[in-house]
Amino acid sequence: MTSRNSGTGKATSWLDRRLYPAFSDHWDDALFRAKVLDHLDASTVLLDLGAGSGIVPHMDFKDRAGLACGLDLDPRVAANPFLHEGRVGDAERIPWPDDTFDVVVCNNVLEHLSRPAAVFREVRRCLKPGGTFLAKTPGSLHYVPLLARCTPYAFHKWFNQKRGRAGEDTFPTLYRANSSRSIHRHCRSAGLTVDDVDHVEGRPEYLRFSVPSYLAGFVYERAVNRTRLLSHFRVIIIAVMRKPRHPS
Repeated sequence: MTSRNSGTGKATSWLDRRLYPAFSDHWDDALFRAKVLDHLDASTVLLDLGAGSGIVPHMDFKDRAGLACGLDLDPRVAANPFLHEGRVGDAERIPWPDDTFDVVVCNNVLEHLSRPAAVFREVRRCLKPGGTFLAKTPGSLHYVPLLARCTPYAFHKWFNQKRGRAGEDTFPTLYRANSSRSIHRHCRSAGLTVDDVDHVEGRPEYLRFSVPSYLAGFVYERAVNRTRLLSHFRVIIIAVMRKPRHPS
């Protein structure tokens, strides 16, 4: 690491302490975990949709649920240490019977779906009546998804590698279910109800590579958190959806 990089790192750490003392790395995953835990107990049968290889420790619900299952196209899901059972498969054809799960969760998955309507229908099918579907995903109007649409996939892999994520854990994004409106639309189509859609903006993770970019992110964060009128420009959406207990 060069002295310039070292200096930037020290300045970033100082800004972290000064501007965001309550935030830690992966603060968004911690928020999502807390939301999921509100819906778990020792008898819960859970499906982590898009579980991957288990690179996000906040998604470890193995000891908090009765059964933690996972599904992903990535064959590494079979060895995911956070799961009792991991299967390789497509979210459009979830390989479990109807009414299997009490809770389905997906963390940073909706943005990758080419046919989200089909996935929402499958989630409804495999949820028990009254079961809960929780999702965390980037908001499509935030500057990160907006820039992602303008840059090639190779750049996404390079940028995430600079941030410490392996290239094989970066996937193409489509952003077809990444707004409150689209989530409500897909839920109506699938027969799910929406309990809550929360928009969250926090520490500007993608802009912490330099002091000027960090400060620009700080100004943006303060602006979009000042009023609910700008809430749709916040970085994270956390949605809580439900399968009705009785057919409508």
